[in-house]
Amino acid sequence: MEQKQAPKTGTGRGFGRGKPERRQGDRPPRRGDAPKEKEAWTPLTKLGRLVKAGKLKKIEEIFLHSIPIKETEIVEHFLGDKLKEELMRIKPVQKQTQAGQRTRFQACVIVGDLDGHIGIGMKVAKEAPTAIKGAAQLAKLNIVPVRRGYWGNKIGNPHTIAMKVTGKCGSVRMRLVPAPRGTGIVAPPVAKKILNLAGVGDVYTSTAGKTRSTYNFVRATYDALSKTFEFLTPDQWKPTYFLKTPFDEHQDFLRSQGAEKTLTV
Repeated sequence: MEQKQAPKTGTGRGFGRGKPERRQGDRPPRRGDAPKEKEAWTPLTKLGRLVKAGKLKKIEEIFLHSIPIKETEIVEHFLGDKLKEELMRIKPVQKQTQAGQRTRFQACVIVGDLDGHIGIGMKVAKEAPTAIKGAAQLAKLNIVPVRRGYWGNKIGNPHTIAMKVTGKCGSVRMRLVPAPRGTGIVAPPVAKKILNLAGVGDVYTSTAGKTRSTYNFVRATYDALSKTFEFLTPDQWKPTYFLKTPFDEHQDFLRSQGAEKTLTV
């Protein structure tokens, strides 16, 4: 009697090394196909624990007491989807070593919410995406408030800066002058991106030095915007009432959090 042979399911050479047949158009699954779930934020600083617990309502409470921000999640918690990133420049940089030249990428990124907050960061890494991501994280940590005001009568929302300010970095000098409503941003393209992300609608600018060096130009503009809160105008000549810092105000909460952490460990 003739025995029927089972149909072949692969094109291998036997001993279990054959591969099952695939339909045309199918592709094997890849490692990164599964969507990654966002990990829960575990604060590492006292400020982070207060923010996650909802003890602070606005990011201005942090700026009021000049508390350094060490975690990017703090900025993302307050500003969230309002933050926008802008890559200002990425370029290769080289270093001479015994083995030859080592090439890395330098990225400069600015972040802002179009409503009075701006930050800048620079990062160097072996790969361009890593440098951009690191620069964006540093920009969030370096975020500062920008004070806006009026030119003339106080009608409507603030549209320009409150006073003349000057920022500098290297040989670059950047001077910002208040402008009437409807003027727009009178500035070079690089500075216009920064001022737009900061939420300044009308301003005159004056530059000096070697503005072709992009990072120095960006840094000088950032320095000028950060100085807007260094001046006291007459409307701020009021008695100063000193408030407790968030660490003093919520010290019982922080103490209980520390006790729970020691118990779990």
